[in-house]
Amino acid sequence: MAIISDLRFEHYHPNATYLQVTEDTTPRLSWTYQNAPRNFTQESYEIEVSEVGCGSTLKILSNTRCTSPISRLVPWPLGRHLFSREKVSVRVRTRDSTGQDTPWSCPVRLEIGLLNRNDWHCERIAAPWGPGTESADPEQLYRKEFSLHPAGGIDQARLYVTAQGVYEAEINGQRVGDFFMAPGWTAYDARLPYQVYDVTSMLVDGANCLGVRVVEGWFSGRIGFEGGHRNIWGPHTALIAQLEIRYVNGKEERIISDGSWQVTRGPIRLAEIYDGEKYDARSEVPGWSSPWSVDSLDTVAPKISKAGGWERVKVMDFLPQTTKLTAGFSEPVRRTEVIKPVEQIKSPSGKTIIDFGQNLVGYVRLRNIIGACGHQISLSHVEVLEYGEIATRPLRICKAVDIYTLKGGEDSERYEPRFTFHGFRYVQVEGWNNTVDLTASIEAVVCHTDMRPAGNFACSDLSLNKLYQNIRWGMRGNFLSIPTDCPQRDERMGWSGDLALFVPAATMIYDCFGILKNWLVDVEHDQKVLGGVPAMVTPNSTIVDPIWCRRKPCAVWHDVTVLAPWELYSETGDEAILAQQYDSMKTWISVVPRREAHGTHLWDTSIFQLGDWLDPTAPPETPWKSATDAQLVANAFLVHSLDIVSRISSILGHTADHEKFSDDALATRQDFQNEYVSPNGRLISDSQTAYALAICFDLLTSTQAEVAGNRLAYLVHRNGFRIGTGFAGTPFLCEALARTGHTNMAYSALLEKKCPSWLYPVTMGATTMWERWDSLLPDGSVNPGDMTSFNHYAFGAVATFLHERVAGLQRLAPGWTRCRFSPLIGADFSEASLEHVTPFGLISCKWEVKEVVEGSHTITYEALVPHGVSLEIVMPQNNGERTEIVGMGKWVFESRVSRDYEWPIKPLPPKS
Repeated sequence: MAIISDLRFEHYHPNATYLQVTEDTTPRLSWTYQNAPRNFTQESYEIEVSEVGCGSTLKILSNTRCTSPISRLVPWPLGRHLFSREKVSVRVRTRDSTGQDTPWSCPVRLEIGLLNRNDWHCERIAAPWGPGTESADPEQLYRKEFSLHPAGGIDQARLYVTAQGVYEAEINGQRVGDFFMAPGWTAYDARLPYQVYDVTSMLVDGANCLGVRVVEGWFSGRIGFEGGHRNIWGPHTALIAQLEIRYVNGKEERIISDGSWQVTRGPIRLAEIYDGEKYDARSEVPGWSSPWSVDSLDTVAPKISKAGGWERVKVMDFLPQTTKLTAGFSEPVRRTEVIKPVEQIKSPSGKTIIDFGQNLVGYVRLRNIIGACGHQISLSHVEVLEYGEIATRPLRICKAVDIYTLKGGEDSERYEPRFTFHGFRYVQVEGWNNTVDLTASIEAVVCHTDMRPAGNFACSDLSLNKLYQNIRWGMRGNFLSIPTDCPQRDERMGWSGDLALFVPAATMIYDCFGILKNWLVDVEHDQKVLGGVPAMVTPNSTIVDPIWCRRKPCAVWHDVTVLAPWELYSETGDEAILAQQYDSMKTWISVVPRREAHGTHLWDTSIFQLGDWLDPTAPPETPWKSATDAQLVANAFLVHSLDIVSRISSILGHTADHEKFSDDALATRQDFQNEYVSPNGRLISDSQTAYALAICFDLLTSTQAEVAGNRLAYLVHRNGFRIGTGFAGTPFLCEALARTGHTNMAYSALLEKKCPSWLYPVTMGATTMWERWDSLLPDGSVNPGDMTSFNHYAFGAVATFLHERVAGLQRLAPGWTRCRFSPLIGADFSEASLEHVTPFGLISCKWEVKEVVEGSHTITYEALVPHGVSLEIVMPQNNGERTEIVGMGKWVFESRVSRDYEWPIKPLPPKS
């Protein structure tokens, strides 16, 4: 019997372990099936919506039955919007074509946040010394003591809290929730996220205390290049908190941030994104978030003030109406994994270095710390070693050092940072007591946005498997609140170009819809601030810097306004993301400066373009000087974006826009041909990137594409199968070769190990993707360029080729209603597999080649298809190919082929 599983609201995690709070007041519903027979067809669904009341009692609000086969993004059935604080429970059952009902699904719950400004009754408070602060400020400890006398008990308690800065809340000495670096990073001038915690079990009868730690974080801490800037979004930190308590008898009470709160400086003397955390255990305030008195509140304040230098807070004006308090759409940042050290190293200079074996993002946790009062232990974080010592030069103006100062005493001490993170594999530990086993006392804590894993790839080539895991790790580390370029140096910004090119791979690896939907809201805001030109980074931390804040359009980077929402739609089939970002897309296209006065639709050539950024031929200090004409790259992406916006306008029913963008795309494509393409298919930039883009963006006729494909294959062959592409061309190189019939040339490039190549970093011990093809030179030294990261996901865009060509799973329709399993059999691959969580559930494909007699091979195809998905299985045979179209179920097919191709392809002679 079919069983409903993974019932969920919108795109939220179906099995979240934290309270799910949203501002979606008409949330759509989706579900998948387990154990459904192959002939199962959903004829109708029934949705029961209940209000969750006191004591978790349920009151049915509606029971809706609808004849429909849809099980994805089903419209909200209640007939009205949900309101602030409302809690609902939903369950679903469906009926098949035989009239058989499934069992009711497990219920799922959703809670609505505070939708209106008048739902907030608290005040914005700050430390009295905050205004005028010019240098980094220590942690601030806020506290509010209060008494509760619940007759009959507390039914529910919710803490609504946020900070201009970064915070952690505590109640009665216990930490609230497990989020890291809350409230996260957004365009704070437009949106300040808040979090909601269920704290019912943390409150007691009698005296209670609510405490909140606050530090500067991204809001007012140092962010940016060349020393960066402080106070980008505000001059100092502030706190907003509202504790709402509902008793069993129906009465309600609020504890709000207001002038009655107290604040003091805490033991975290410095907490910066770049420089790290400095913790002085001698300055700890014991019991600071616990009640100190059971007396009346009138006597509590004097007692607090006498201990620890507590002061009354400063009450500030509330947030301006232009700044929205929002629950947001993204999953929280959390601590997701702990990694033990693999080796303790003694450097040539005698330093102690711990190797965790994996370049990761997070921090180090210490225990068994012993020493005298005032003794310090420092932790210096780096990604690589150079000549046996920690390589700090790539960090630039970023110390990445955590320092713990001991309080001393008989008991050992523990330490882990709260308000910083680092990108590192190696940690140099200084000041450790050598009588204590360091490797047994240290561990790394991995942190990132808590995205649900969405897929995995494996094949018979172990180096490619390692490459894929490096891509996964690179994405994990760089999806921390926002999609960043790198996690370790004085940058860590939401660069638009990196995401624009990586997003097709990203959606296959992790369910990143929430974090990217959230980020795109800020992309549009920053775009409006700059008069329609998107920011190069979002949130736009460069806005205060006249040098780094580019206000002119930039191809590829700013095309993210089109490419990212299009990919999210393609993955989910959700037209709402296109509608959300449609104005942003249109605005971007409208601000692209064209040479229309000169009779062409192409880009204005006076605009500086970054082009094929980090082409391996570009000098280390001038990464924009690629082998490919930057204007050609810009115009190729212009046509590509116009094609996509034309399709989007049609999907959304904007007929006039569709006609306009279609005509524009057609004219611009012809202008591209006239400007850059010879009649027979050669391009004026005779480079790998030029041909790859022209082929993959359909900028050529079929005859020209054949010539271009041959030329591209020759260029790759002539280059010894090594990479000749930068950011813009890399995602499309292997695909262009495959499309034009050069499968084994694509595989030769994919499997090449000499620098530059995808596998060169693997041979050098990389555990994440690098920013440069040669971030680490063959002799083990760090690339001399000023910009050298060892955790940059952009070149990991090749994962799309692994998914679609090596494993062979290709999405044919938005939302995975139709897909194809058609691997490119080539090289000496003997097997490959891919699994991916689609909106309909898990789909998996695997193929394996076995030789039955000399020269003849059998290929076995295995597929697991969820309900709602149609899969084409395309199998090559000696006399052509065979196609099977299958639906839900497990499927196994075989075909017989001859592997009569040349492998490996021989290098060209030196004088060819």
